[in-house]
Amino acid sequence: MTDNTNSRDTLWGLIRDIKTAMLTTVHENGRLHARPVMTQNRGIDNDDLLWFFISRSGDAAAEVASHPQVGLAYAHPGRDCYVSISGSALIVDNPQKKEALWSRLAGAYFAGGVNDPDLALLCVRISHAHYWDVKENKLTQLYEMTRAAVTGTRPNLGSDTEVSLHH
Repeated sequence: MTDNTNSRDTLWGLIRDIKTAMLTTVHENGRLHARPVMTQNRGIDNDDLLWFFISRSGDAAAEVASHPQVGLAYAHPGRDCYVSISGSALIVDNPQKKEALWSRLAGAYFAGGVNDPDLALLCVRISHAHYWDVKENKLTQLYEMTRAAVTGTRPNLGSDTEVSLHH
């Protein structure tokens, strides 16, 4: 196995149960603009792609067309798991891919179904990911924070890791 394969597997293990991410794009006025999107993947393949359904007429589609560099943030506070992904986004016109990723949940947002003319397929190629995955239970975390406050040191709450999948 390559480092990228291990990185992909680790990354997917962290985000697979967090269906909603915050997609950050650059607005035409230069400000960052974030909105929730639902991950449609069933895994991360060798192309390091994440897939989302978005509105073709919405701000996200226009912003990606102008500035393809995007950020994705996943959070699961109950598991103390936080993931930040950066990559390049692209609107893809692929009816077969739409069909393969389509779910009844997506139908709640696009009344016309998989052939809804407003349905756009957003693809994000992951270039970099940074994640924090705290393994200690809440009691251990509280102890570490208290110890750090008393001793003036940093709490040891696990490690954060960065991976690059594409350069």
